[in-house]
Amino acid sequence: QVWLEESGGDSVQAGGSLRLSCAASGHTANINYMAWFRQAPGKEREGVAAIYTTGRNTYYADSVKDRFTISHDKPKNTLYLEMNSLKPEDTATYYCATTTRLWGQVLNGDMYGDWGQGTQVTVSS
Repeated sequence: QVWLEESGGDSVQAGGSLRLSCAASGHTANINYMAWFRQAPGKEREGVAAIYTTGRNTYYADSVKDRFTISHDKPKNTLYLEMNSLKPEDTATYYCATTTRLWGQVLNGDMYGDWGQGTQVTVSS
C-alpha cells in the first residue's frame, strides 16, 4: 500500500499561482503512474494531470493544458502540481493518486488504487 499526503492548497485570486505537493510513502517502488485529480462540490471527479514516473511522460486535461505542470521528484517520492493563471473554475479539492498499472486511461480515476485525503484550492474572481 502507498500512503499519500497532499499539501499546498490555499485561497488565491484569479490569475494567481499555487504549487501542490504530494508526499508518497510505503510501497512506492512499484508505482508507474502518479496523477492529480480534482472534485468541486456537485461535480464529478476530474483527472487533471498524470505522469509516468519512469519515462516522465506527462498528460493533461484540456482545461488545464498550458497552465498546469506536473512533475515528480523520484528520490523524494514527491509529486508536484504547479498551477498558474488560476481561474475560479479551478476551485476544487485536489487529490493525488498512484497506480502500479501500466496500461489504461491515465486521467481516469478507476486506474488508481491509492489516494490522498485532498487539499483545498479556492480561486476567487
